[in-house]
This record gives sequence, C-alpha cells and structure tokens, in this order.
Amino acid sequence: MTRLDLSDVPDPRAAPPLRWGILGAGGIARVFARQVPTLSSGQVVAVGSRDLARARAFADEHGIPRTHGSYADLVGDDDVEAVYVATPHSEHRAHALLAIAAGKHVLVEKAFTRNATEAREVFDAARERGVFVMEAMWTRFLPHMVAIRHLVRSGAIGEVVSLHADHGQRLDHDPDGRLLNPVLAGGALLDLGVYPISFAHDILGTPDAVLASGALADTDVDGQETVLLRYGSRALAVCSATLWARTPCRAAVSGTEGMIELDGPFYGPTTFTVTRGDERTAVRPQHEGGFQYEAAEVARCVAAGRLESETLPWAETVAVLETMDEVRRQVGVAYPGE
Repeated sequence: MTRLDLSDVPDPRAAPPLRWGILGAGGIARVFARQVPTLSSGQVVAVGSRDLARARAFADEHGIPRTHGSYADLVGDDDVEAVYVATPHSEHRAHALLAIAAGKHVLVEKAFTRNATEAREVFDAARERGVFVMEAMWTRFLPHMVAIRHLVRSGAIGEVVSLHADHGQRLDHDPDGRLLNPVLAGGALLDLGVYPISFAHDILGTPDAVLASGALADTDVDGQETVLLRYGSRALAVCSATLWARTPCRAAVSGTEGMIELDGPFYGPTTFTVTRGDERTAVRPQHEGGFQYEAAEVARCVAAGRLESETLPWAETVAVLETMDEVRRQVGVAYPGE
C-alpha cells in the first residue's frame, strides 16, 4: 500500500494572517468564530447581523472587537479583508455579491448558492472585481481527505468502481424552521446531501448521468433522497440524505484492488481504514477543529494573488450544483424566485 504522509497537510497556523468579518450570527458562524482564531493564523475582527443586539451578543461570546447592525456596514469595514457568509442558502448569492462589490474576498457556506446559475453570477462578479471566492466545503481540506485523494489517485485501491456516502440528521422538529422553508431554500439536499454528492465529485469527478428518487415534506422541500451517479461504463456512486432520521453518516470507496472505509461522520474530522487483500490499515489523523483548514486555504490563496482554490475551484462548485439542480428537478423541488 502507498505510504501515507499526513505531514503534506499545511499547518493552518503557518498560513498568512487574514482578518475576517462574519456575515450572519447563527450556529455555523459560531463554529467558525471559535475555531479560526484559535487554530489558524486568522483573526475574526468583526461580525454583522441585521439585528445589532444579536451581533453584539455574538461578539461578546467570541471576543470579537467590532459589531455591525447591517451587512452593508460589515462589508464596508476597512479592517475586514475577507467575509465569511453564514446566512441561509437563499441569501448566499446576494450576500456574496454585496461583499464582492465592496472588494472583499469571500468564503460562502455550502451549498454555495441555491443553484448553478446563481453560482456562475457570483464567480463572474469575483472575476470582474478581482477578488478571491470559495465555497466553504470544509471536508475538502481536512487531513483525512488529503490522504484519501492521494491514495485514490496513486492507484492504491485500483480502479474505483463503487462509492457510497450518506448523511442523515433528524432536523424536522421545528415545522416553522429554516430547513422546512422553501423560501429559505430548505430541505435535505442543500444542507445534508451536498456532502455525499461533493464527496463523489471529489473522488470520481463529474458524473455522466444522474438518477434520483426522493420524498417531499409537507412544505414541498425534499425530506430525503437517494441519488445514483454513473461514471463511464463501470463506476457508480450512491449518495443519500435525509432530515427525518439520523444515519451512520459513513462513506466507502471501493476499487479493483482494495477499499477505503470512512468512519462517521465522514464529512468531518474522522478516521478511515484501507483494506487490500488481507491487509487492513487504520489511519487516524490527529487534529482538532476543522474549519481552520478552509480558512487557511483562503489566506494562502489571497496572499498568492489567486482568485480561486486549486483544491476547490469555481468549476467544481458549479458542477456539484449542476448535479444537485438535476436531483431537485427529478425529485420535484423548486424554490420561490428561481
């Protein structure tokens, strides 16, 4: 088996410093605010919310020096170099464009936008303004995924012919919540299904064909789906997501010479096992947090004058969204205003 060298993963603390502003003061923004200043070279210098009191409470909780009661004020803050967009999917396009127009580099939570058309608009604006933009698909930058990509691409498990990944959480408790609201681009796919589908794209590339079956919630967002992706004449990927039940959240990549099994949750910091014949090797990358790796990637790219990341380029984000657009078309989900 090809030797794994996790020292290839750049240390986030060694990345160039970058001053962040957080746009949106919700749950996922809290993770970013905790991990980036403590586990990378980045600083969070400002937070913005439409509710100034909420922004102040968030800032007090995380020791952030400045607060803004509007998103326009946040992106206009001269001390902010990069903006982390942590609002609902329905707002990602508008908030990314707001930050780009202000000349800020941008990291946008996944799913990047509601659809591929919106993503192209954001990337076109970034190209014209000359600023860096990336989807915050943190999984792509975690040490275990760096190692797994190396194994697959080096041929350690032979030709990949099968991939399975699932992501299920019980998230339907609040009938008035964001995840069941079509206006906010709710449903299982954009919140949960994006992980297994992006994982399949990462390992196998853009599929040749997409076949999806799903079930809708009472609000007409997708409650769950299973997606079959075909690659050429042999390889298949099965990706599933549900917001009605907790699932193992595991993944497996199987090739003609071996397989890689990822412990759950596969999309976060985790361990995996490589099997070739009778040989089984457990790989346990040691690290905490997780969001610091994507933040450090932004900092490195900005310092190098790049507009996009080689690990997660714009075309890849668009391709994943095109796959999800097709899944929604087949399942029967459309968001207001699309």
